[in-house]
Amino acid sequence: MKMNCKIAIAFVVFAAIGGVAPLMTAPASAADLKVISNGAVRGVVGGMVDDYSRKTGQRFQFTFGATGLLRNAIASGQPADLIIVTARLMAELEKAGKLTPGSRVDLGRVGLSVVVRAGTPLPDISTPEAVKQALINAKAIAYVDPALDASSVLHLLKFTDAMGIKDQVIRKGVHGTSSNDAVTKLAEGKADIAVVLTSEIHYPQSNKDAMLVGPLPEAIQLWTVFAAAIPASSTDPNAARAFIAALTSPDMRKHWTDFGFEQAAK
Repeated sequence: MKMNCKIAIAFVVFAAIGGVAPLMTAPASAADLKVISNGAVRGVVGGMVDDYSRKTGQRFQFTFGATGLLRNAIASGQPADLIIVTARLMAELEKAGKLTPGSRVDLGRVGLSVVVRAGTPLPDISTPEAVKQALINAKAIAYVDPALDASSVLHLLKFTDAMGIKDQVIRKGVHGTSSNDAVTKLAEGKADIAVVLTSEIHYPQSNKDAMLVGPLPEAIQLWTVFAAAIPASSTDPNAARAFIAALTSPDMRKHWTDFGFEQAAK
């Protein structure tokens, strides 16, 4: 993903002990719109933010991460003008009174999919039993680090527990800091199968040497809703509202679909 040089982008790296440190962080200015966002939407945002910046002159500073890490960043008081997170975390923030009333907008929902290394046979995942067998057959399974409280891994461990193979999945686990990172580890040969958010499989930096097998069967599928809202502490709520409007405009509908998102259920 090529970013316009006028846009300040902050990528966040999280140490195993839970620390947070910025990587390649451009200095923020007073005009920067500071966005704390789940990595699930980074492909969608990355595909439109350069054009939006050229048209509006708006500068950005993004922090991407998994749910648990974003929860910690927000709790620590990290400045944000806009937050894009799971409905689960958004509900926590609403309950705590951290959001501008009426500012929440559901962006869409995305499910989990199975991925393998490009060039390897595609396993049968047509039924829950077939998924179970594919995970049993795998020597190493990539997914988001359970310590990061990501919805994808919480659900993976829940349905494999019901199948009686949770201990195997944990033992074979190759942990990523996000679904995107888990796919990258798969592509690097550190795992031979991954279960991750569909939207992060399509993210260009991770999909070169990985092959999408398909979504989980509906019987064990998890649809995660992502939403945007303006923190009560935002210093530029008008710019945040304008960006939310751009993200949810009719012109963006196909872009969301291309990254595996569906309209959130009403």
